[in-house]
Amino acid sequence: MQNENETIISGKAFVVGDNIDTDQIIPAEFLSYNPTDAEERKYFGMYAMSGVPIAQSGLPGGNIPFVAENQFHSEFAVIIGGRNFGCGSSREHAPLAIAQAGCRVVIAESYARIFYRNSINGGYLVPFETAARLVDEISTGDEVQVDTGTGSLTNATTGKSYTLQPLGDVGDIIRAGGVFEYAKQSGII
Repeated sequence: MQNENETIISGKAFVVGDNIDTDQIIPAEFLSYNPTDAEERKYFGMYAMSGVPIAQSGLPGGNIPFVAENQFHSEFAVIIGGRNFGCGSSREHAPLAIAQAGCRVVIAESYARIFYRNSINGGYLVPFETAARLVDEISTGDEVQVDTGTGSLTNATTGKSYTLQPLGDVGDIIRAGGVFEYAKQSGII
C-alpha cells in the first residue's frame, strides 16, 4: 500500500473465476517494457488482465475489460478471484501490472505461492484470502470497501459483509512498501 495510514480501500470490484494465471494477468508479449522506466512502466497497467478469457472477463456475462482500451488505469480498485489466482509462471510482473493499473487489493480463495509472495515482496498489492466463494456473491461493478486493518469486505451494492483471513505479519511488509523497505525500516539491513 502506498500510504501506510490508508486502511480503507473503496471502489468497484472486478470478478474473475478460478485458475487465473500470470499469462492472463500480463501476457508475455507485453514483458518487453522496462518496469524501472516510468514512461514504460505504465504500459504494464494498460495491459493488466488483458489475457483473461472473454468468458471470465468480469464474470458472469464476460466481455468486460479490466482496463478500457487505450487507457493506463482501471476503474476497478479490487479484484475478486476464485481458487489458484496467479498460477502459472513465476512472473514478477503480474502483481506489478495489476497495481500499475490502480488496483490495490486482490481477494481470492487461494493463490499460487509465487504470485502471493511477489505481491508482498514488492509491496504491490494486498492479497487477502477468503474461505467464502465470493465470485458467486459479488458482481463486476459492485461498489466494495475493504478494511485492510480489520480484514473485512463490505459490498456496498448489496449491503453484505465478509470476513477475510488475517494478513498476519505480511501486513507489516505491505504497509512498509515491500520486503526491502520493511528490512530497512526494521533495521535488518
